[in-house]
Amino acid sequence: MSTVLQELVQQLALERLEEDLFRGQSHDIGSGRVFGGQVLGQALSAAVQTVPAERQVHSLHAYFLRPGDVRRPILYEVDRIRDGASFTTRRVVAIQGGKPIFHLAASFQTVEQGFEHQDPMPEVPAPEELPTEQELVSSVANRLPRPLRERALAERPFILRPLDPDTDLFLPEPRPPRRTAWLKAAAPLPDDPGLHRYLLLYASDYAFITTALRPHGVTWLSPGMQVASLDHAMWFHQPFRVDEWLLYVMESPTAHGARGIVRGRIFSRDGRLVASTVQEGLIRQHAQQP
Repeated sequence: MSTVLQELVQQLALERLEEDLFRGQSHDIGSGRVFGGQVLGQALSAAVQTVPAERQVHSLHAYFLRPGDVRRPILYEVDRIRDGASFTTRRVVAIQGGKPIFHLAASFQTVEQGFEHQDPMPEVPAPEELPTEQELVSSVANRLPRPLRERALAERPFILRPLDPDTDLFLPEPRPPRRTAWLKAAAPLPDDPGLHRYLLLYASDYAFITTALRPHGVTWLSPGMQVASLDHAMWFHQPFRVDEWLLYVMESPTAHGARGIVRGRIFSRDGRLVASTVQEGLIRQHAQQP
């Protein structure tokens, strides 16, 4: 396993302080704040550790309440809301400095058989035919501020191969509010379904809300931009492995009131729809001083 991926797995595993109390550490990905995918993954990890292994998470809903400080640990308190015959419900509150910064509700279910249908996977080039995101970023890395440049070129826990990358992060042209990318973990992972779910949850927040910026000819690097996740929801439909190629299809149906909505569908390489996700985020551009 790559060093960076191993560090992420350890980071999401958490330190258990008491039966339903966990502590997590943070890693700065270059924004100076706790990455939303990190707190999502850690909160789900905390919930998973209080649920029988035969019950897998099928849905979760989360709100980001305050920015997290990457320099301080985060406490995760798990509330065992319900343990039913088929379903289990958990609520998790992330606390930093005595204040809640995030909360999550997750539902788990025993495996059942039932009706099946799904949207088809779009026809796209194979991941091997596309450059990685790091290869694309390297061509403009010299234009990034030094801390961001170092992060952009550093080893990452996931490999991303975008199908429709931004041609210029600094002077983008307006484009349809869609984004598609292949992704997978940078190395093989253990056969632990819970691990694969909270790693995919972590990755699902990457470059997600910024899809809502595409029609407006701006990126998160544009002057005056303030971009932040407000909430995140995810549904897991079928088994998958995050160390095998997954296709992430994102679209933004609307933006209004300094907020944007983005929807995502995640397919396995063989065409199965394995997960769906939705996020609302703050997309605010402050006026620049003359």
